This record gives sequence, C-alpha cells and structure tokens, in this order.
Amino acid sequence: MDLFLKEQQIYDTAIKRALDVHNGAPFDIEEYAILANEYGWLLKQFRKLMRFSDRTTMDLFKSNMDLTGKVHYDTLCGIYNRRFMEENLERLMRLLSRSNGVLSVMMVDIDFFKKYNDTYGHGAGDVCLKSIAETLAKCITREDDFVARYGGEEFLVVLPHTDEHGAHVTASRLLESIIERNIPHEKSDVADCVTVSIGVTTVKVAHTHKTGYYIKRADDALYMSKHNGRNRYTYLKYEEDRE
Repeated sequence: MDLFLKEQQIYDTAIKRALDVHNGAPFDIEEYAILANEYGWLLKQFRKLMRFSDRTTMDLFKSNMDLTGKVHYDTLCGIYNRRFMEENLERLMRLLSRSNGVLSVMMVDIDFFKKYNDTYGHGAGDVCLKSIAETLAKCITREDDFVARYGGEEFLVVLPHTDEHGAHVTASRLLESIIERNIPHEKSDVADCVTVSIGVTTVKVAHTHKTGYYIKRADDALYMSKHNGRNRYTYLKYEEDRE
C-alpha cells in the first residue's frame, strides 16, 4: 500500500475516534494502541525511505562528478583532453587579460611516432603515449599549469604567469625528462630513444585574442623545431608591435 495513503487512513481513523469520544463514545484503549503501533510502523517506513533517498541522491551526485571528470580526461593517457584544454585556456585568457598577464604555451610532438608504431606495434605505441604524458605531467607542478593531449601524439602545455625565461627553463626540463625516460626507439633518425620536438611561445594576453591564436603560435614554433632537426625546442618570440 502507498505509504502516504496509509498515513491518511490512520490520520482519518484517529480523528474519527477522537470525535466519537468527544461525542460520548467509550474510550477504547486497545484500538488506540493499534493505531499508535500502525503509526509507529509508518514512521519507520518513512525513515527507511528517506535514508534510501539520501543514498540515491549521493550516489547520483558522485556519478555526475565521475562523469564530469571523465569528460575532461583522455582515457588513454590519463591527462586532460582537448575539450578541457579549450575550456580552461579560454578561462585563463579572460583572467589574464584583466591584469595584462602573460601566458606561455607549448606544443609537444613525439618524434617519428609513426615509425615507432610500425616497429613496435600499436600496443607499444599506446604505452609510449602514456609514458610521455606521465612525464610531461610530472614536470608541470604549479596549480594553474596543465598539460593536455591535443590529438594523436601531440600534447599542449599551458603555463599562465610564465614569462620568456620561465618558458625556456620549462621547455629544457621537458626535453631532458623525456630523454631520461629512455624509451627505446631504434628507428628514430635523431636518437636511440624516444624524443620530442617542442614549440614554445609567450604572449601578453589581450581580450581581443582567441584561443586559436596561442595554439597557432606554438604550432608554428613546433614546425621550426621539426624543420631544424627535431629533439629540440624553438621559442617564438612575441613582438608586441606587430600584434
């Protein structure tokens, strides 16, 4: 029986008996004891229902949080994905433009990754991607800095409040950390282990800029690194007068 209907029946019966007693009918203690027991049972059922409702609400909340997190993470590499990068980069741009702040962006590409896949297989390629992503993430330590998988074997590193000097230091650290990982790559044309090429730029953020502007500058710098031999970083200097 529906709990609310049961409650209404008990309430109606209690009111009717109270009116009967008021009008001179004898007071039946046993009948009132039965009503009290039924009402006590009803209260227990309501408590169970509320506890179940609370658990269900909490489970739904946790599930929503898990789904929200998964939407922003690359399932293979375990780091942020392109969607998170685009949303968060836009947020950072708004904040930095108010304070005339600087932003450094790096595009990182694994050198000769197709050859790696062809040599060791796509399973090994996935392991390599995870390893590179993990190494990059460990090098990014400040709270607002982040690394995201941009697509394929490319990663984007975003460093708010990082000037030209800081960008050079971080890019050098990334290159060294990847080499120290020492992932064998016998088909590489530049080393006997996996290496990366990096494009770096630092820009004074303006409210007129779009997210694609920063990414294109980093990508242009990455192209220079590849053109000049790979396993290096190229810094694309920001020339304010030309903007």
